[in-house]
Amino acid sequence: MTVPYETIDTPALIVDLDRVRANVEEMAAVAARHGVALRPHVKTHKMPELATAQLAAGAAGITCAKLGEAEVMADAGCADILLAYPLWGEPKLERLRALRERARVRVSLDSVEVAEQLGRVAGRAPIEVFVEVDTGLGRLGRPPGRPTAELAGAIEKVPGVRVAGLLTHAGHAYRTTTSEELRRVAEREVTDLVETAGLCGGGLEISVGSTPTARHAAAVPGVTEIRPGTYVFNDATMIRLGVATEATAAARILATVVARPASDRFVVDAGTKCLAADGRPEDIVVAGRPELGMRFLSEEHGVGRCPADGGPEIGERLELIPNHVCPVSNLFDHAHGVRGGAPAGELAVAARGRVR
Repeated sequence: MTVPYETIDTPALIVDLDRVRANVEEMAAVAARHGVALRPHVKTHKMPELATAQLAAGAAGITCAKLGEAEVMADAGCADILLAYPLWGEPKLERLRALRERARVRVSLDSVEVAEQLGRVAGRAPIEVFVEVDTGLGRLGRPPGRPTAELAGAIEKVPGVRVAGLLTHAGHAYRTTTSEELRRVAEREVTDLVETAGLCGGGLEISVGSTPTARHAAAVPGVTEIRPGTYVFNDATMIRLGVATEATAAARILATVVARPASDRFVVDAGTKCLAADGRPEDIVVAGRPELGMRFLSEEHGVGRCPADGGPEIGERLELIPNHVCPVSNLFDHAHGVRGGAPAGELAVAARGRVR
């Protein structure tokens, strides 16, 4: 029995650094080819080393979900940050004030109330904001068109705030089932914002996100910036959507088979505390082993299925490609970098747990 990465104890988050480099360079090339800025979302990896690599490959800046992430990345030298989340409360406003002293920080929002809070800490330089638009996800933002244009006009009147652009996240693209449907979502994402920007008087930046739509959206006239995140690692969902393959999936959970309680069942030492509880366990990909699959996860156990006349032995190691890699990164203090099938050092998940 061969033992991959035998010096790494399991369960472990392993990151293939060669695959990461290829993924980073490919998306940078997409942005460059279409003349748009690339601002990757670092919530996927939460690792300053990888953010630095993305910037070195041509990214214009980074996107963060929370102030805590932004603070970690600013400490690592990231100087241009979009905080794609509305801020509320005195503690966060004071941290934003401090963060702006060492980095350019722009913030997304979808209300006058949040804009008024931001304006109070602007100081001499107005805070640049992006007005979030709901292009179909049903999370944040008003609908495109007149509702958003009216909101943007009201926000522009708030002292200490300047509307720099419009922003959306087409998370509903994850629910598409065909490449043509995915392309339509991406194109609609951009055209909705471009038309809305026209109602606002023009001159606004158009920032769109999501790994599934990024390659399509970058090619639509009017977009100025794409904000994919998952592409750096990819995951089983990206494979299902056809925008990644097993070969481009750079982050995996290395797990050990610890039991074979039935001829058609195996158990690994990785459950929801490693793979997260996001999505269907049966969609998890067992890399290089198409005859294997996962049935369900409990906290510490991953229960898999295998052919009754074969399957992994106790002690065998498997690489599991998670459904959604972003919360997986948040479950580990560090990742094991690998190159050419050999360990290549650890990477601290420095922004892990920075949820405020």
